[in-house]
Amino acid sequence: MPTCFDLSIDNKIALVTLNRPDAHNSMTRDFWNELPALIEEIDSGAQARVIVLASNGKHFTSGMDLSVFTEGGLAAASQDPAIAAEAFRNLVKLLQRSFSCLDECRIPVLAAVQGGCIGAGVDMISACDIRYATEDAFFQIQEINLGMTADVGTFPRLCKLIPEGWVRELAYTGGRLPAAKAREIGLVNEVFPNQAAMLAHVMQVAAEIAAKSPLAVTGSKRMINYARDHAIADALDYIATWQAGMFAAPHMMEHFSAKAQKRPAVLPDLLPLRKKM
Repeated sequence: MPTCFDLSIDNKIALVTLNRPDAHNSMTRDFWNELPALIEEIDSGAQARVIVLASNGKHFTSGMDLSVFTEGGLAAASQDPAIAAEAFRNLVKLLQRSFSCLDECRIPVLAAVQGGCIGAGVDMISACDIRYATEDAFFQIQEINLGMTADVGTFPRLCKLIPEGWVRELAYTGGRLPAAKAREIGLVNEVFPNQAAMLAHVMQVAAEIAAKSPLAVTGSKRMINYARDHAIADALDYIATWQAGMFAAPHMMEHFSAKAQKRPAVLPDLLPLRKKM
């Protein structure tokens, strides 16, 4: 059982909740193992059509727990500096994969942020598909205040989400980006007066996504991610190839019939993925 998260799945929506509120949902060593395992379980098992990432407590997350630094989690056991550096590089890549799972999974991930989203929290929400926040939320690239460069995903993703000037200001100063400004520059879609109002809206959006064709939704996520990372010509070619194989006329007909009959569309889920041969 996870020690850092609660998981509930209802109406094809998976609610993944950070649940260490007394510690401001700091990211212990268990966190980095549990999050990708949970996301892979939901995604590969086709257990839901959308994931909502939320948290309990005053703050969304305070970022990396100090125990990760002090209990040997980031230490490389070698006296040779080059050997130790190579091992450290691979450890950082392991941490990066803990958030890349959100970007790479087949279904959308919606983040609901209240209070502080600090340090590695920014890395995490940057890997989500859509972000929402409460009025008291703030975002902070805390790493610069600790004498280090953010390394788990903030810069590669944040530079695709908000203007570069804002990335640089936040990265160089370690200052707080308040929710209102985060909405103004496009980091979050909406801001709400409190967590209850935010979660009500996010779950409504999740329900709307879950009612759509899972194949069309995963196709949309793939195309958006591919377009983000490639030239326009390459993205156009890729979507043409995708459609050649996965254009689903029966799914479209079901949508048309459901609309005419004023009923919800009944559409097949994605298949579970094989974890081994």
